[in-house]
Formats: sequence, C-alpha cells, structure tokens
Amino acid sequence: MIILKSPDEIKNMAQSCSIVAKTLDAIKAIVKPGITTEEIENFADAYIRANNAVPAFKGYRGYPASICASVNNEVIHGIPSDRVLKEGDILSIDLGVYKDGFYGDAACTFPVGKILPNAERLLRVTEGSLYIGIENAMPGNRISDISYSIQRHVKSKGFSVVRAFVGHGIGRELHEEPQIPNFGPPNRGPRLMPGMTLAIEPMVNEGGYEVLILDDGWTTVTLDGKLSAHFEHTILVTSDKPEILTKIS
Repeated sequence: MIILKSPDEIKNMAQSCSIVAKTLDAIKAIVKPGITTEEIENFADAYIRANNAVPAFKGYRGYPASICASVNNEVIHGIPSDRVLKEGDILSIDLGVYKDGFYGDAACTFPVGKILPNAERLLRVTEGSLYIGIENAMPGNRISDISYSIQRHVKSKGFSVVRAFVGHGIGRELHEEPQIPNFGPPNRGPRLMPGMTLAIEPMVNEGGYEVLILDDGWTTVTLDGKLSAHFEHTILVTSDKPEILTKIS
C-alpha cells in the first residue's frame, strides 16, 4: 500500500531530509585523497547525532555502519573501512536519517581530487538522470514514467542502469511502497498522487548493468569491474512540480 503523507507529516519528514542534505554537503568538504572511508563514517555519524537525529542505516537489516561508502566499481552498500581514498577515485555516499518518526534518504557520488574525463562524464550523466526522473514525478504520471525517463537518458549516453536494485517509497519506514525501478517501459504501475514521498535513485554503470554482491553480504560491485555512480533524492509529489526534500535550500 502506498501511503500518502499529510502536511504535518511532510513537515516532520522535511526535518530528517534537511539533515541528510546538510550531512552530504558537509561530507563533500572533507572528501579528498588520503582520507579513509571509516573517517568519513565517523564524521557523518557524529554530524547526524549532533543534529539530534539517528543514522538510519546503522543496524538496518544488520548493516554495520551509518553510511554506505562505495568506491569506483562498487555500486552500493560499500562498508566503511580503513581504505584510503586516492586521487582519481570516485566515492558514492548513501545515507539516511531518522528523526521524530520519519526517514530521509539521499546519495551523491563525489570525485576524489581530479578524476578522469570518463569518470566525470559518468557522474554528470547519472546526476542528470536523477533530475530527469524527478521532473517526471508529476501527478497523473505513472511510476514507470520516472523509470523510463531515467533509462532513456542513461542509454542515450552509452551507459547502463543497474536493474538489481531500485528506488522506493519512504516515510515512517525507510523502505515503503512503491518500488521505483530505473528502467522499463512508460505508463506502467501506480498513478502518482500528491502526498507521495519517494526516494528516486539511479545507479549507473560505465559498462554493463550486471552486478555481484561480495562475500561480506553487502558490498555490490559491477560484474565487469567498470565504474559505477549513484545519486538519490527524497522527493514529494505535489499538485504541481515535485519538491526535492533532500536539497540544500
């Protein structure tokens, strides 16, 4: 069942989403060659708690950290560690926040120092596909209109969208209905209605869309070893244009 949020619920949810956005913005300032993903984890955990909120991912279905930190060919769910970031790496940070009964969720892929042109293009296309998907989250459209617009843009640029993982509804639970694939034909699935809150999150690979989950049970990598990028926003479907809740105002 898709849960429509009331104005008061949206106001509460916006608090969690604002902390998500501010945390990602703060992380952006510290991502540089020489830092470890564990140091970023500790920074993010402290930042979220300092804002009187709780990291949503820690302990969720057994996940051991407060953020997902995925490097280069890691698509999602990379576990922070003593891995040192190097010049030219790309780092996808996915994080969630829980506050006053509601969740917020967003992701961004950051360049580590100066990156190669192919990596720059991957980041640009992936982020662009996110905003194209958001533009299609209009009342009266269907869920797959978001999906189709993302895949069409990504495919036109010569990249592929991951199919094993999808976006989702969000609110009082981190993952709610509906699922939001980043691929597929248009005009399928539930109609979009004002009050829906959705986490739209294209995961885009430089090569093929196939992925592999490593032995830690979490870290997901591209099967062909090529780069992957991940961008995500929590949005609200309104009676007019969609509102991005996890955007820095």
